[in-house]
Amino acid sequence: MKQMADALRVQFPQNKVLLDDAGKGVPSVMVYLPAFRMRDVLADGSAAFHPAFVKEDKVLDGIYVSKFQNIVIENLASSVPDADPATHVDYDTAVRLCAARGKGWHLMTAAEWGAIALWCRKNGTLPYGNNDFGRDVREQNIAARIAYEDSAAGICRVATGSGPVTWSHNHRADGIWDLNGNVWEWIAGVRLVCGEVQFSADGAEHWFALDGRTGARLIPNGMGTTSNSIKLDMVGGRWIYTAASVTDTLAKPRFCDFADVTVDETVCETVREYLIACALLPACDGEDIRGVSFYANNGAAERMLFRGGRWGQGMNAGVFKNCLDDPRTFSGHAVGFRSVCLPQ
Repeated sequence: MKQMADALRVQFPQNKVLLDDAGKGVPSVMVYLPAFRMRDVLADGSAAFHPAFVKEDKVLDGIYVSKFQNIVIENLASSVPDADPATHVDYDTAVRLCAARGKGWHLMTAAEWGAIALWCRKNGTLPYGNNDFGRDVREQNIAARIAYEDSAAGICRVATGSGPVTWSHNHRADGIWDLNGNVWEWIAGVRLVCGEVQFSADGAEHWFALDGRTGARLIPNGMGTTSNSIKLDMVGGRWIYTAASVTDTLAKPRFCDFADVTVDETVCETVREYLIACALLPACDGEDIRGVSFYANNGAAERMLFRGGRWGQGMNAGVFKNCLDDPRTFSGHAVGFRSVCLPQ
């Protein structure tokens, strides 16, 4: 393992290679994301720090994000290049594999993913990726190294980090790779319970609802009907966040364009900004990300989140692609995960 870690440090001198705390020496190549305020990425953003950098009311200088979709080494999550990303991993297993690396390690949260997505949009670097069977639909002359090919479906997964620099979050070699397509990624910190949007600040099983009218945290009643909590309603064929009663629930996945997701008059500005920060709501008109779908199931007992899309979804994949319609027990050959580490 030491030899592997040393080789990765030479290969990625602009990134950080972190070892686990379990004594196994499993390396992970990480990208440092410095903290920023909401106004740094949104034209109408507040002076508050993005919630990805606020942990237990303390503002961090930054966080370490896995450069690559993770694989599993010695029963630990690991971010390494040129590998077939781990799949057939359910939500709880992804959480466990990340946390097993040690203190500060966890499955990427919705706020952390949202911070990357908003930074990319602000800086004009929304990443491309494997969304067209081994290549990006906009880069037909460039392909990544094949990691998994199906006799019926064709090219599916590609090796982590094997695409061009346009596949990184900053369009540079030191960036975060494969956030668009390749495989979906499980995301912690957000779930739906009978349509009620619940959050977990630390990505663990400490769930709370948000009062849509004030932004205060609420203790969920377990039925998705907590008074004034934020819920997802389907109105006129599009998803709307509301603090009022839901008018249309259905225990099946439904979708609309992410650019058309909105809030009603019961949702205060504090909550609206928090939803934007978590990439659960588009900022402004969202025209530059139109065509990316937002899937949700507001009738089931619990539905977890994964993001990014997979290899054959074309322009419908990307950092603003949300899927809130699968149970935590789901696993398959198109869903993986990514770990994050907080500086200690």
